[in-house]
Amino acid sequence: MADRQDFLQQADPLRRELMAHCYRMLGSVHDAEDLVQETYLRAWRSYDGFEGRSSVRTWMYRIATTACLTALDSQGKRPMPTGLGAPASEPAGPLITRPEVPWLEPVPDGMVGAGADDPAAIVTSRESIRLALIAALQHLPPRQRAVLILRDVLKWRAAEVAEVLDTTTTAVNSILQRARAQLDEVAPSRDDRVEPLTAEQQAQLDRYVAAFESYDVTKIVELFTEDAVWEMPPFTGWYQGAAQIGRLIETNCPANKPGDLKLVPARANGQAAFGMYLRDEEGYDAFSLPVLSFNGSLVSHVSMFFDVKLFDVFGLPRRLPQ
Repeated sequence: MADRQDFLQQADPLRRELMAHCYRMLGSVHDAEDLVQETYLRAWRSYDGFEGRSSVRTWMYRIATTACLTALDSQGKRPMPTGLGAPASEPAGPLITRPEVPWLEPVPDGMVGAGADDPAAIVTSRESIRLALIAALQHLPPRQRAVLILRDVLKWRAAEVAEVLDTTTTAVNSILQRARAQLDEVAPSRDDRVEPLTAEQQAQLDRYVAAFESYDVTKIVELFTEDAVWEMPPFTGWYQGAAQIGRLIETNCPANKPGDLKLVPARANGQAAFGMYLRDEEGYDAFSLPVLSFNGSLVSHVSMFFDVKLFDVFGLPRRLPQ
């Protein structure tokens, strides 16, 4: 029993960093939660055989990484619409959905220790869970993804990664070289880096809320960089340019007058986010969850997720009163 208590004392503080690790590997907050639970269950059952030749942390990462690699054997990558290879869409065209695609999902900051005042953020930073990076990681084969995350995100030594993956240091270095080369081809731009919001960016978020809640398309367009990108899984299209985004909202958004939309602040992937609600006869229904990136003081990218189950994950109500 003493050994079990020792396990809990050492393993419990690792939960959020393991959640971040599984999320980076899988690109799904729901799958990551399941795999973290599986990791703790496997570790609990086998702790009696743990010989202490590595730290509990390294051992837990080995279990979690193996579980993720096994899960990825039967799963494809989780893309965003911009990662499907199609050109930007016509904003006045029809919206096409592909609900069968396992789309990338956002993660709440609090689940992965990315809060500004969170002491569990020792191995987790906003930069390492930003949506652009998670989307780029999806282009890597699972084993390359694991090596790159362990080496370049968590800063492990090659020997430690070799121990986790049950391979050699030479193999780890070779896999890392290939992973870096492939990631360079789809690497997020420097404009997508995540940093604490400036006062001007925070003011811009206030203007973002006001423009959408008043349904002022002219003011909405003014919020974006000239080459801003808008995407919204499970819809396959993506849209580039502030004017094009404005046309998309005018022609395809079910809201059409002031008061139709209400926004509630949230945080996802170290970035500003909102729960967006659409008015009906009795109140406001959960509609979508947009996650924003900035370039300077302007919004450069909006990833709008229409899976309302994410509202539960983010602690947002499904309905708001009128």
